[in-house]
Amino acid sequence: MPLDDNSGDDKNKRRNPWGNNNNEPVRGPWKQQGANGGGGRGPNNEPPDLDEMIRKARENMEVLLPDGFGPARILLIGLIILLAGWLLTGIFIVQPGEQAVIQRFGQYDRTISQEGIGYRVPWPIETVSIVNVEEFRRLSIGFSEGGVAASRFRAASSSSRQDIYEESLMLTSDRNIVDINLVVLWNIHSAEDYLFNVKDQEDTIKKVAESAIREIVGQNNMFPIITRARDKIAAETKVILQKNLDDYHSGVNVAQILIEKAEVHPEVQNAFQDVQSAKQDAEDIQNQADAYRQDILPKARGQAIQMMQQAEAYKQSAIARAN
Repeated sequence: MPLDDNSGDDKNKRRNPWGNNNNEPVRGPWKQQGANGGGGRGPNNEPPDLDEMIRKARENMEVLLPDGFGPARILLIGLIILLAGWLLTGIFIVQPGEQAVIQRFGQYDRTISQEGIGYRVPWPIETVSIVNVEEFRRLSIGFSEGGVAASRFRAASSSSRQDIYEESLMLTSDRNIVDINLVVLWNIHSAEDYLFNVKDQEDTIKKVAESAIREIVGQNNMFPIITRARDKIAAETKVILQKNLDDYHSGVNVAQILIEKAEVHPEVQNAFQDVQSAKQDAEDIQNQADAYRQDILPKARGQAIQMMQQAEAYKQSAIARAN
């Protein structure tokens, strides 16, 4: 059907083929959904009319604000925008290896461990704390890494790694002092327990670990600690540390304990070497004495047996002569 009709009085006017003679609003055929099955598309797969969409949006706004855009209406729109922005602040993202702990009015409500986009009621109704539960954290005892030690700590050197003797010096069962540097590798297995059951988590783990290693060192002699028993000391310390943290419901998992250094205190190193030299000399003399004993005793026993046999023979000979 042609869009222009030159027959009649209004031949110079353009007429829409979907309009009518009463100047009613023009409605395109794509507004009708039916046999063509195209919501928003006409029978010729034409795009929706932009003017029609704007007119519809204006009609909807007039229904919402029938009296125009007065100050009250502008305030209402502003409040709606603020409300929408406030609701959007409740969106958060949980990365792989993380858990989201939700609190409602400050009280624990739930834990989300599935990665992806999550939602909670925005602050102040609900708050979210994101915790990485797969990351392994490193805790050092007896030394400081990458920083300057506090003034009350006496540092062994001015390098980035500094000994903290207040933590590293420990008393053994034989009343000797050893200098031990310890590293604790740990991660989180329960985010809610980690956040709510223990205050100042890293400091608590450090104090419990220091207590555990002192307990084990106090049950062993010095020489095995500084030589062959390091792995045994570390394993026993891990068991005690994990048990104590579980008793506190800390939500912490101890992955590994490493003893990086176990030696005599530097100030008594020379005296310790003298003691060890004296012990070695004593052992050498004892070994020489044992060797001499092992050599002389069999000879003496043989001579004694020989003398006994000679005496017995003289006895039998004297008796025989007397008879």
